Amino acid sequence: MNDKINGIPAICGGSPVRDKKLYYSHQDINENDIEAVVEVLKSDYLTTGPAITRMEKMLCEITGAKYAVAISNDTAALHIACLAAGVGPGDEVITTPITFAASANCAFYCGAKPVFADIDPETYQIDPADIERKITDKTKAVIPVDYTGQTGALDEIRAICDRHGLVMIEDAAHSIGTKYKGKHVGTLADMTTFSFHAVKTITGGEGGAIVTSDEELYKKLILLRTHGITRDTSLMQNESDGPWYYEQLLLAPNYRLTDMQAALVCSQLDRLPEFIKRRKEIRAKYDEAFSKMPELFVQKEDKNSDSCRHLYILRLVPEKLKIGRREFFDALGAENIICNVHYIPTYYFPYYEKQGYKKGICPNAEKLYDEMITIPLYSGMTNEDAEDVIQAVQKIVDYYRV
Repeated sequence: MNDKINGIPAICGGSPVRDKKLYYSHQDINENDIEAVVEVLKSDYLTTGPAITRMEKMLCEITGAKYAVAISNDTAALHIACLAAGVGPGDEVITTPITFAASANCAFYCGAKPVFADIDPETYQIDPADIERKITDKTKAVIPVDYTGQTGALDEIRAICDRHGLVMIEDAAHSIGTKYKGKHVGTLADMTTFSFHAVKTITGGEGGAIVTSDEELYKKLILLRTHGITRDTSLMQNESDGPWYYEQLLLAPNYRLTDMQAALVCSQLDRLPEFIKRRKEIRAKYDEAFSKMPELFVQKEDKNSDSCRHLYILRLVPEKLKIGRREFFDALGAENIICNVHYIPTYYFPYYEKQGYKKGICPNAEKLYDEMITIPLYSGMTNEDAEDVIQAVQKIVDYYRV
């Protein structure tokens, strides 16, 4: 009989691979990051200050986009990107169900309807052919998601959007540092959004950004970020009363980012090359090990994508194992490898059910959800940590293979 560790069966009655828990992700903060935030705390500006400008300039330099807008988080970025695209009541926005809910919720925020296109069963990215099938005369925008940090077939999606007159908004929450055909994400879509949440490659604790090379979209985004208020005299409709004067031109939320967060993002962006290198090293170790296990499927990458991987998805081959995803997940927990699942298909949620969405509309996405586990991958992991993950997975596969 198997022993039990914290109520979860240990494998073959043996000791766990690790004594200490290894989580699926963790922020990577050093002294320079801390000093950057402290410097802002000692300065005159805690918000709307020079750190915001510096962050936006760095993002333009890294991505090659002409304009950047720092914003409170990627959810806010997606919301105002949709607003800037003119998404409104009666419109439809196509996206993938294998993503965080914000990628679809942003359509609802604008009074529009999210429409879900299925994924490629090998890369897990949104399928351009299914995007094409889902387009109607109500479609206004397409939001491809760089799931796990990879890109999908962005050229094909760009061509579809151009052919049908649709706005392309790339959700690059996972993919800062990723390139497509040698170009950094941020130059192919009309607007590209980033996340700087705590577990992302670059963190500000929270935070986000939108990059674009379209000046008109940029001007809309700047207004939409801050109440629809401007001090730009070229945009004002009435005569100024004095140097204090400003105007509200439209109704919009307050999605500003603080200078403390921006300073942390800037410091982290300086470290982006080392983060990319380390994540690629860990991914290579995993790919080599797991590709030798026929009980597992290793996610493929689009030939044009050079990924700074944010997530590593372990996918089970059900017919080759005696256990399912939940049992495998629990067994890894017993080895002190603490995993997650990214993501539950968005339309599974009760809110979406109440809007009339039903299971069965994206069969590839639903099959992936049933078979996947997110295993640890972050820049602070040591080689020994990665080997522990591989050893734990191998131990479970060996014990439960058919």
